[in-house]
Amino acid sequence: MKAKEPDLSVTIAGVKLRNPVIAASGTFGYGREYEGLLDIASLGGICTKGLTLDPRPGNQGVRIYETPSGMMNSIGLENPGIPAFIELELSGLRKLGPAIIANLSGSTISEYVQGARLLGETDVDFIELNISCPNVKSGGMTFGLEPETAASLTRQVRKAASKKPLMVKLSPNAPDIAAVAQACVSAGADALSLVNTFKAMAIDINTRKPVFENVSAGLSGPCIKPIALRMVWELYDVVKVPIIGIGGIACAADALEYLLAGAAAIQVGSATFAHPPAMNEITAGIKAYMKKWEFAKISNLSIR
Repeated sequence: MKAKEPDLSVTIAGVKLRNPVIAASGTFGYGREYEGLLDIASLGGICTKGLTLDPRPGNQGVRIYETPSGMMNSIGLENPGIPAFIELELSGLRKLGPAIIANLSGSTISEYVQGARLLGETDVDFIELNISCPNVKSGGMTFGLEPETAASLTRQVRKAASKKPLMVKLSPNAPDIAAVAQACVSAGADALSLVNTFKAMAIDINTRKPVFENVSAGLSGPCIKPIALRMVWELYDVVKVPIIGIGGIACAADALEYLLAGAAAIQVGSATFAHPPAMNEITAGIKAYMKKWEFAKISNLSIR
């Protein structure tokens, strides 16, 4: 008798994804940029490029820099603004098939709230509240370092977009990420995604100056996986909402570590730059593992 195919679908805050593999914000544009390079329709979800109320040009100077087992970026939330995203990008993104997760950022609470209100009236499936970007001079990570600030913003965004599931993207740079996570959940977060990039820097030994104009940038890639994985493991015992694991996932084995640690789903970022079909291969690898070990559904994988 032929073995029953495993069920890769996951449900997060009432939204069903065909599988747990999601394109991470800032690494997949608005989807169309990768058409023809992988099977987009088979992804579980797509996180949009970081969106702000008004258009942003991003940072000047070097914006991408390779480092051993990883990369640093200082893009600076370049985007066309939420109204332009809704008018020009959303319908095309919707047609691609995966769940749509709108990554929301801002420089002030008012910007976040106004942006949330606009996104809340669209057909995006989730809002991912970005309180963790380290590459902007105001907003972003500054809202995610202390529990009280994070909770206040989460509460106001939750109220402004009450119809949408709210996922909060946490910063590994917070002095006490567990306290921030608890505060966000208490303020209304339906799920947490972690982690965003680590604050890092590089120096050009020939010019004897920092590589990035902002001095620091965001570190991602395989080098951060052991730390990010540890944070997911620890937060699983702290909060009772789904956790989406992010950080250094380049193959199915990496993704499985996060799922075993208790993550409900995972996001893939830097790996897509190096190898666009990576997410399709990760999904296939998860399925093969489940068949080999006779796991019927994704939630059975957790060892927690």
